[in-house]
Amino acid sequence: MSHKYPVVAVTGSSGAGTSTVKHAFEQIFERENINPVIIEGDSFHRYDRTAMKTAMAEAEKNGNHHFSHFGPEANLFDKLAELFESYGNTGTGKKRLYLHSDEEALPYAPLTAGQFTPWEEIPTNTDLMFYEGLHGGVATDDVDVAKHVDLLVGVVPSVNLEWIQKIHRDNAQRGYSAEVIVDTILRRMNDYVNYITPQFSRTDINFQRIATVDTSNPFIARDIPTPDESLVVIRFDDPKKFNIDFPYLLNMIPNSFMSRRNVIVVPGGKMGMAMGLILTPIIHDMIEKAKKAR
Repeated sequence: MSHKYPVVAVTGSSGAGTSTVKHAFEQIFERENINPVIIEGDSFHRYDRTAMKTAMAEAEKNGNHHFSHFGPEANLFDKLAELFESYGNTGTGKKRLYLHSDEEALPYAPLTAGQFTPWEEIPTNTDLMFYEGLHGGVATDDVDVAKHVDLLVGVVPSVNLEWIQKIHRDNAQRGYSAEVIVDTILRRMNDYVNYITPQFSRTDINFQRIATVDTSNPFIARDIPTPDESLVVIRFDDPKKFNIDFPYLLNMIPNSFMSRRNVIVVPGGKMGMAMGLILTPIIHDMIEKAKKAR
């Protein structure tokens, strides 16, 4: 890890809601006049959309029914770790984009949706690196991405809520049927257990949304529980590391309470507020230390 060029990573499974946390960070960056370089986790997949379908079919033919975007075979963990380390040491490194849609691909013609842009050098005038994706805290026998991260944030809704969010998102935004989405969930389960969930034991802070309505059968849920139909459990690995002031947070966030010495629970509708109160001083302190270190 480096105080010179901080690396901040938000990690969470597909459908976890990492985009909500990303938005909170973007607001902090704007308020604090911070210039980040944004890294999307999808840009470190090993295969583009067409090649992934081919690789998946080949794996299936060879008896591997668990080949997925969650595991090491379909990702460039080594390049992600290399980027984090390089940025921490020098403030630069190589990045690219994964083009999710025709709209995203338009400025990069003749590239099309589902392809990657060429690798390019990160400008040297950024203040910090911000990663959002599946593997910001991943560690295997060969590669340890997590050790290069200065602030690692996990977004971890309860599993049933995560699945409800994924099913509704993939259906509404990508047109997938419920059957296809369930097949994807099942195929990814092995990698989910081995490469996604272990990250949340390495995080500095976890934001876990818990529904307060019945989500017993996520596969028939008609809608996603609203923020007001949930609580957010916020766990700090080491509150002293970031000087977390629990009395201040309890006073500022109505109806919040502590369930353990390092856990505060807030109403779901106050999640954005809680993120701002918790993350702003951490980021501010990181930037100040980085400026002095440079």
